[in-house]
Amino acid sequence: MVKAPDVYDGLMAGESPFDPFDRHVLASVIATAMAAAENRPLTEALGLDRATLDRLLRTAFAGAVGIDDLVAADAGPGADALEEPDFRTLLLDGRAEGTEIEDWLAHMVARRSLAPEHLWHSLGLRNRKELSDMLHRHFPALAARNVRGMRWKKFFYREMCQAEGVYICKSPVCDVCPDFSECYGGEE
Repeated sequence: MVKAPDVYDGLMAGESPFDPFDRHVLASVIATAMAAAENRPLTEALGLDRATLDRLLRTAFAGAVGIDDLVAADAGPGADALEEPDFRTLLLDGRAEGTEIEDWLAHMVARRSLAPEHLWHSLGLRNRKELSDMLHRHFPALAARNVRGMRWKKFFYREMCQAEGVYICKSPVCDVCPDFSECYGGEE
């Protein structure tokens, strides 16, 4: 099995017709998930089944790292957390083109959002801007609704709650909320 620190460089060494930024995002998520997987399969850390992860690797990182180098033959995606199906639906309802990469990203973002840190960090991205760029590229209808720059994970959970008719905010208007700084601002 390939060790987590070598995964990003190994993936990026492969050939692909994919956009370099998309490859960077996918490689970052895979490498970070592998480092965080601990005693569970990478497929579980990503929320992808083995066949889907294999397709992703062969398509975006041809010849770089094989599926057998990363996960056992019996690895599965693991059980969804309660909110994951709704999170994926939220993303996919706002996607750009209906491409495979959007499906992969929806699963990975939903699964990685379960980690306690900022979403861009859970995805292994360098900063919040990379997350914003990816969301605007692949999920533009959803990303466009974040007009005030709310932190992404908070924004997604707020959107899911509002879709269910659950209002979790302390104030009807963000500007007067005592938790304003928790939802908006830098994420360095």
